[in-house]
Amino acid sequence: MPLRKIPINLWNLVSPLAKTFDLMNPALGDHCLRVAYLAMRLAEELEWPAWRRREAAIAGALHDIGAFSLAERLDLLEFESMDPGTHARAGYILLREFKPFERIAETVLHHHQLWGNGQGERANGSPVPEGSHLVHLADRTAVLFRKNEPVLAQIPGIRASIRERSGTWFVPAYVDALLRLCDRDYIWMEISSGAMEESLRHSLGMETIDTDIGELVGFSRLLCRIIDFKSEFTATHSSGVAAVGRSLAALVGFSSHECQMFEIAAYLHDLGKLAVPSEILEKRDRLTQAEWGVMRTHAYYTYQILNPIEALNLVASWSSLHQERLDGSGYPFHVGEDDLPLGARVMAVADVFTGITEDRPYRKGMTREGALGVLRDMAAKRELDAHLISLVEEHFEAITRAREEAQSHAALGYEAFREDLKGGFAAR
Repeated sequence: MPLRKIPINLWNLVSPLAKTFDLMNPALGDHCLRVAYLAMRLAEELEWPAWRRREAAIAGALHDIGAFSLAERLDLLEFESMDPGTHARAGYILLREFKPFERIAETVLHHHQLWGNGQGERANGSPVPEGSHLVHLADRTAVLFRKNEPVLAQIPGIRASIRERSGTWFVPAYVDALLRLCDRDYIWMEISSGAMEESLRHSLGMETIDTDIGELVGFSRLLCRIIDFKSEFTATHSSGVAAVGRSLAALVGFSSHECQMFEIAAYLHDLGKLAVPSEILEKRDRLTQAEWGVMRTHAYYTYQILNPIEALNLVASWSSLHQERLDGSGYPFHVGEDDLPLGARVMAVADVFTGITEDRPYRKGMTREGALGVLRDMAAKRELDAHLISLVEEHFEAITRAREEAQSHAALGYEAFREDLKGGFAAR
């Protein structure tokens, strides 16, 4: 029987991600959306066809997806940043695994390539996509903006900085297009007023792709890698939650389709951690009150990212409620027992089980007795579902085996990712 096609709005998929990357720190502003917007406007000015305009905007939105730490993101906001491109390689490695983003991955890989009076047409013997040079110009233009100054007064300085590097840093024809845009006040007003997102949605928001449950699982694995690879402390966590959660979902009677949707939800449950700096995720000591406040925001941002994606509405409810507790003591919505769906209860148990039984670089996972002690105590306090805890106890060995196998496979992927970052791969 053929797989049912699921229409997905591409911009609704990308836009919340771009906004979330920029939530690491107020200094980042709306950088990813600005780059997406400028890339779109430049592509329009150059009369690129609709599909190329769309891909340029998406590449602009996702261009820094491989910059995991706040320090790295802030460095990239310096106009003269001499970034060697590690984040661009990381973004390429991650994005190339999702078929609709294959060409976008190539664009992201080379988005810091200097034009070099034409020598930048190729890198390592291979052609550099034109979109890479366009996103490079959009990116460097975006970092010249100063958020708290009148935008139109900044245009002469931006114009001069970009024109000065025509031919050396940037493709001259693209610079000419940008200089023409400099004469259109409304473009810069849309950037400064926050209206650029609406313009992007209007221009790109009607485009959909037909996908299926298998491709959605693949996309969720891609995002899982982006989430988990921010830190070696959590490099396999979401894969473990997915394995544990799918096992539990089957035990409580979820259908095969529901189990696949749950797997997607589990891969994405920590998606909001994209807004949390790696410096906090990797801190060995107890978090300060302020840092814990930042960490707690991740569940809400998971909801914010997933909620606009209609095909993932069920996934959004399971993922974003994984930190809620039956007694109402969880976060971010303080949903209690009466309003907490079964999928979210399963996710909460899978998340806690994985967190306390998996090994981390700074400690070993709990034994069966220790883990069951923690889970029983949380059930007694009405934090976790007691029936689910009894299922975990009954099937502990099988669930643990599923977690270990999934995390072992994910660990191999993490090591391959680290090797690829050293430069030992070719674009494909």
